[in-house]
Amino acid sequence: METHFEHELGGLKERLLTMASHAESAVNRAVQALTGRDYDLALKVKDEDDILDRLEVEVDELAIGLLAKAPLASDLRLVTVAMKISQNLERVGDEAAKIAKRARALSQEPPVKISVELPKMATAALAMLKAALDAFVNQDAVAARAVIPRDEEVDTLNKEIRRQIISFMTAHPDTIARCLDLLTATKCLERIADHATNIAEDVVYLREAQDIRHQGKVRSTSTV
Repeated sequence: METHFEHELGGLKERLLTMASHAESAVNRAVQALTGRDYDLALKVKDEDDILDRLEVEVDELAIGLLAKAPLASDLRLVTVAMKISQNLERVGDEAAKIAKRARALSQEPPVKISVELPKMATAALAMLKAALDAFVNQDAVAARAVIPRDEEVDTLNKEIRRQIISFMTAHPDTIARCLDLLTATKCLERIADHATNIAEDVVYLREAQDIRHQGKVRSTSTV
């Protein structure tokens, strides 16, 4: 028979998975709005962000109530990890909202005639996010560990795209404002990949009781 704790824990997981769905949707919509110059689609991202904000509060409230009831150390780790993942998902929503804001601005201006691999970077960041969330659902530490090195690919794409955009706007000063919007969107995608990495690290902690944060490479702290 399911205990009251297990029932509440199930509700916590359900809300977290709902958050994950909305976070992925927000990023997808924001990137599509940016690449497709779709003002109306960009507006819809705000709705996803509002939902994520509400769900984060709900997850925190449920988690705080469960912390004192967790009968096992593994249960305690699951509750604390759920809170950390919800925070990362809320921040993913914030980054998607920033991309959407730039998409709205750019859709009202002439297109910048520069070919960069922004869609490839978005695909890579989203794939990382999905893989990290799948690892959480399956509580698969091996799959979670496999996500972490993929952040290097996104970082490399970010550096190359930034280099191309900066070179382009230097040669075409009339595009500086629009290029800065593109640079901001690129930085947001890099941060989404960072949040996916955080989630993957949390899954490893959940399954192995080992904190692997700050191991390996030092995260980039560059800003736009």
